[in-house]
Amino acid sequence: MFALLSRIYHISNPPKIKNDDACKPLNFGCLGAAKITPGALVNPSHTHPEVVLYAVAARDLKRAETYAREHGFQKSFGGETGYQDLIDDPNVDVVYNPLPNGLHFEWTMKALKGGKHVLLEKPATNTAAEVAAIYALAARKNLVVLEAFHYRFHPAIQRVKAILDSGELGPIKTISASLTAPRRHSARGRHTLELRPWRRIQKGKTGYTVNVLRYLASSNPTAVITAKAVPYSSRPEHKQVDKMFWATFALENDIIGELHSNLEEPKLFGFIPRVPKLSATVECAGGTVKIFNFLIPHYYHSITISPTGKSRRVERAYSFNGAAKGEDWWTTYRYQLEAFVDKVQGRNPQTWIEPEDTVANMKSVEEIYAKVNSISAFFITY
Repeated sequence: MFALLSRIYHISNPPKIKNDDACKPLNFGCLGAAKITPGALVNPSHTHPEVVLYAVAARDLKRAETYAREHGFQKSFGGETGYQDLIDDPNVDVVYNPLPNGLHFEWTMKALKGGKHVLLEKPATNTAAEVAAIYALAARKNLVVLEAFHYRFHPAIQRVKAILDSGELGPIKTISASLTAPRRHSARGRHTLELRPWRRIQKGKTGYTVNVLRYLASSNPTAVITAKAVPYSSRPEHKQVDKMFWATFALENDIIGELHSNLEEPKLFGFIPRVPKLSATVECAGGTVKIFNFLIPHYYHSITISPTGKSRRVERAYSFNGAAKGEDWWTTYRYQLEAFVDKVQGRNPQTWIEPEDTVANMKSVEEIYAKVNSISAFFITY
């Protein structure tokens, strides 16, 4: 309990450190005044000596100015040209793109054309083809792009992967992943298709579960066996906005994968929020391993290893042993920022998500929705 409280305190009150003059700090420019930015960039930046919160842009100048004051950005841009003005600022080294999903491709390409590295929130784009175009342009311009699957940089999920890769439990047979959240918001604003085209709401969360399946299995789906999506409501503007999703995969090496995502879990008795399900379970020939809370393990997580015929054990991994940097209270986003800055600065990051990985993940998500659409078309036809 003391360790948990200590982590919560340091996550909420990260110690601020001065910029390191030995290595040129990177000026970050943020597109949009998004709610994710304080946790994903602002707080982690306070403990990174090579990160400067340089500028933020918003459609409304007053909102940009207020956001800059509240979160410590040095400059603000606003109005119809605000995003482009930020990109055109020669002092911006990195663009952080947490815009609505439907704007990711457009503004990431513009940032790359402007010579900026990009930290890109997930899902990277609408299609695998758009992802490939982003990385092709980045390669031509020698720039770094990272899709922000932040959980991949934390010691917890890497410990699970190490257990599986060690062969202790034998070959993988099945993997299941769940990501649910209690109902919090109305459909207005958050559940609009215009800014999040083609099932954009669930595509981001489905991407998490697909990503963890692929990562732990060290393989890609070969076929989508089943897929089902439940729309947010029957209203026309919500018919392609999912609130629940299920799918099963056949993966390489004869592995079966199952995923479930639900962003609108109803409250118990109408008023008690349900505990989110953020877990992944891997069944192997010689036992199972389960991680509770793979998505935000910095607050609390558990890794339960159950070898067949042997005693069960529980592990936790909040920091790396050995040479890798990190503190027990570092969030997934702080580990991610460390890796991203290392890559931009020409150092070798502790771990990295390669372009091929991002393209493969989006391709798998596309195949899920193709299956959903084919099933829907069948029932409509017959």
